[in-house]
Amino acid sequence: MKSALFVWGGWEGHEPKLGVDLFAGLLEAEGFTVEISDTLDSYLDVAHLKTFDLIVPTVTMSTITDAQEAGLLEAAKSGVNVAGWHGCMADSFRNNVNYQYMVGGQWVAHPGNIIDYTVNITNHEHPITHGLSDFAMHSEQYYMHVDPSNNVLATTTFSGDYDSWIAGVVMPVVWTRRYGAARVFYTSLGHVRKDFDVPEAREIVGRGMLWAAGV
Repeated sequence: MKSALFVWGGWEGHEPKLGVDLFAGLLEAEGFTVEISDTLDSYLDVAHLKTFDLIVPTVTMSTITDAQEAGLLEAAKSGVNVAGWHGCMADSFRNNVNYQYMVGGQWVAHPGNIIDYTVNITNHEHPITHGLSDFAMHSEQYYMHVDPSNNVLATTTFSGDYDSWIAGVVMPVVWTRRYGAARVFYTSLGHVRKDFDVPEAREIVGRGMLWAAGV
């Protein structure tokens, strides 16, 4: 039986607990045993972390101690897989570049704030995006600093309506990568819980977690 650990907290504006409840339920329906924690001290017990198939970090901004970060990264390097979404994974611990190295990107802006934009599926063969078509979102369009080693599955293009100098920039929205022995999945979708009422957004996160866990 597969197992997953969700660790949530940080800025409440991203509704981390609502997102955790949604996707913990999805994993349980897939036969996972799920543990949910609201403390970063969960990362201190590396032996316990290594019993999980998947860790889902769900903490926006906030701070993490050196020991907490080291525990999470050691577990990932050893083969505990990681998956997450939006600022709950890629706007966490802004001073911690080693954590960002694992994620493969960091949020830096969302020009226009809540806007209409399109997500373009660029890899139709990967199990996370197979069978999905381009779709519309009304949310934050994340502008990110990203690792060129990411395996990008979907992108979005900035219009330049809000910041003219980024007109035409194509930005990754969904990617996978390796970190040590871990599979890592990330999507910038999911500013708040209602964003996952968009079927494609919800499906991408669900499939991403399952892919990362090796299902």
